Amino acid sequence: MTKIAFIGAGSFGFTRSLVRDILTFPLLEDATLALMDIDAERLDFINRAVNRIVDEGQRPAKVMATMDRAEALEGADAVIVTILAGGVDVWQHDILIPKKYGVDTNVGDTRGPSGIFRALRTIPVMLGIVKDMEKYCPKATMLNYTNPMAMLCRAMQRESFIQLTGLCHSVQGTAYMLAHWIGAPMEEITYTCAGINHLAWYVKYEWNGVDAYPLIRKAITENPDIYNEEQVRNEMFLNLDYYVTESSGHNSEYNWWFRKRPDLIEKYCTHGTGWNPGHYAYILDEYRKRADDWKDGIREWLGRETIDLQRGHEYASYIINALQGGETFSFNGNVPNTGLITNLPDDVCVEVPVYVDKGGLHAVHVGALPRQVAPLNQVVVATEEMAVEAALTGDPRLVFHAIASDPLTAAVLSLGEIKSMVNEMLAQNKEHLPQFKHFEA
Repeated sequence: MTKIAFIGAGSFGFTRSLVRDILTFPLLEDATLALMDIDAERLDFINRAVNRIVDEGQRPAKVMATMDRAEALEGADAVIVTILAGGVDVWQHDILIPKKYGVDTNVGDTRGPSGIFRALRTIPVMLGIVKDMEKYCPKATMLNYTNPMAMLCRAMQRESFIQLTGLCHSVQGTAYMLAHWIGAPMEEITYTCAGINHLAWYVKYEWNGVDAYPLIRKAITENPDIYNEEQVRNEMFLNLDYYVTESSGHNSEYNWWFRKRPDLIEKYCTHGTGWNPGHYAYILDEYRKRADDWKDGIREWLGRETIDLQRGHEYASYIINALQGGETFSFNGNVPNTGLITNLPDDVCVEVPVYVDKGGLHAVHVGALPRQVAPLNQVVVATEEMAVEAALTGDPRLVFHAIASDPLTAAVLSLGEIKSMVNEMLAQNKEHLPQFKHFEA
């Protein structure tokens, strides 16, 4: 019998969908599903939902709900992590303080000043989880869905022997989007995608074995609706010749080109970003709204006469099935760079093709990234390495150095301005950074 622990199980929609998918595999239908969350109300909601899925699907699975992480992890075979360290009241300052200095954020959960501070708060929590795994389920595999993906995975992979990978929707989501744009059935598409999380590149994208990039370029340049759907990413593709994985809203933050002036933000970043109108105030309003009315959607789902029990396309269930001896599965995962991408540093967290079977996770060697896209990845990796080191050592000077090298921040601010901004963010986060003894860079 497989035991699967959900840490941060109160992420209602996500946990519910994963459980539904997991129980469709014969190897997993009698699994023990250990639901753990620090919020008792959210835990109660997801416990009710999971039990309903088990009952209506007539599965022999066992469900347990607990606020004790050790109890959830004890003897687990797989651990799924979907946590958020702090609510809107905490992380809103990751967006508001940089905005005051002129760094305009669109999403703010992955890299740059906002992503780095989210990492500083979250890395100690994630290390606590992985260290508990060493004690209670040392042979388990962790599947992490929490952002900032690359920095969290890098810290855990550096500090623990636990087998783990980070999973993101952007690779398969973008692959489907590009296929749709050129009218190709997804089953006829093959691709190789590699880089770092949210900044991985389709170094090969083919339709029935033929390079599909000319068709993608034609669709973008000849169809205004397609161009406007992803303005930032389409501009990057038209000029860099390779398509990047994560949405325009995210990617507008990761480089030097689109958010350094108000006129550029208006031209490229207020439409087609995936976060319309592409402005920090919108994000905060949306998340505050979710914080206020999150129970309504859950009650609506629990009150439905029937629920969907068909398997979806999320990676985690397929990976766990393969680990337990089921069909081998291929996906893109976040793993240490053991020579997989030759023009990125060793050991940093990269996102590459991985196949999984009963023997574990097996990352695939890709080689060098194209020369015109590699520099952006190299710079971002350098900032993330400094940020991880800062989180592990509590060194505020390294926080400053990491943010000083961030492409968007450096395009907007002077070194003195960056230092002032970082010091203000450190002071604001003081109670959430127990590993730091000093809060001035």
